Amino acid sequence: MGAQKSIHAGKAKIDVNVDLTHKLCASLMLTPFRSTGSPLSLVIGSLYIKHPNLFGGSEKLDVSWDKGLYDSNVLVAYRRPRPEWLAQQSFIIQHSISPEIGVHGVPMDNFSRSGSGSVNLSRLSLGLDLNEPASSKWSSATSIKFEHVRPVNDDGRSISRDLDGFPVTCSGNFHDSMVVLRQESRFAKADECSFSRFSLQIEQGIPVLSKWLIFNRFKFVASRGVKLGPAFLLASLTGGSIVGDMAPYQAFAIGGLGSVRGYGEGAVGSGRSCLVANSELTLPFNKMLEGAIFADCGTDLGSGHHVPGNPALRHGKPGSGIGLGYGLRFKSQFGHFQVDYAINGFQQKTVYFSISNLAS
Repeated sequence: MGAQKSIHAGKAKIDVNVDLTHKLCASLMLTPFRSTGSPLSLVIGSLYIKHPNLFGGSEKLDVSWDKGLYDSNVLVAYRRPRPEWLAQQSFIIQHSISPEIGVHGVPMDNFSRSGSGSVNLSRLSLGLDLNEPASSKWSSATSIKFEHVRPVNDDGRSISRDLDGFPVTCSGNFHDSMVVLRQESRFAKADECSFSRFSLQIEQGIPVLSKWLIFNRFKFVASRGVKLGPAFLLASLTGGSIVGDMAPYQAFAIGGLGSVRGYGEGAVGSGRSCLVANSELTLPFNKMLEGAIFADCGTDLGSGHHVPGNPALRHGKPGSGIGLGYGLRFKSQFGHFQVDYAINGFQQKTVYFSISNLAS
């Protein structure tokens, strides 16, 4: 059950959404990856505050707070009005805490899920976002931010090493600091029978101070959808690599929903490089219900041992894997419901449920 309320104070708008459904879901979970003794930990929700005219010059202030079962995120964004032909600027302050499961999670149940490795990341970032005016097919965004990353254990205490005694930061101390210049370009083209999308993200760690991280990281996602009679075929390819300084949490995690289904988050591998291919064929049964078959595969390209501390090897991750399965897609005015049944390379079966685009 949930509750949502909108409050208008002058010209400002406050949206409050509290979701109590996880109390029921938590009782149905077989084994949570982390136990907690606080009753409030079973409440998840969000708070949004939006002001469209902060100082009388159409300046926009957006404040959001999201709390999950094991994570939280606070974001403050300030936007000044600029002509449409110029890049739109946003000043961002963000703080988040989330479990680091992709790299430090422990694969369980024949790699079908990942348990807690007692490593969580507290991230603080502040800086500037620039969004260039979009053309007919291309768009781009640039940001430069200071980032401070502090690993903590499940009790919230700062840590510099994992449960096996290996460093969880690049510096070997309780935190890493860096200034990151990020550039992302996106391409999209669509017609009645197909669509194509491509995005390329490049990150550069700038050596403002000698102890700060210096690295180059890139990631690309290419996808293509084609209508085949009543059916629709979707294929995508994702890859990336990082060179230079690197903390374990910066590795590419392979496995999980959105990567290789049938495996837990990061249970296939975690490396300095990655390549993941996904394909899915959907066939409509009626206007609201579709069936799907899919195949996912991913590999760390043999780069797992180049991650500091070699967490993938210590946790027995195979480095490559394939997942096959089928599912149903149900579309209604209340939202999109999806269920997938996947089997991984170790013959372990997993069922995924997801709900999206819920109406307010």
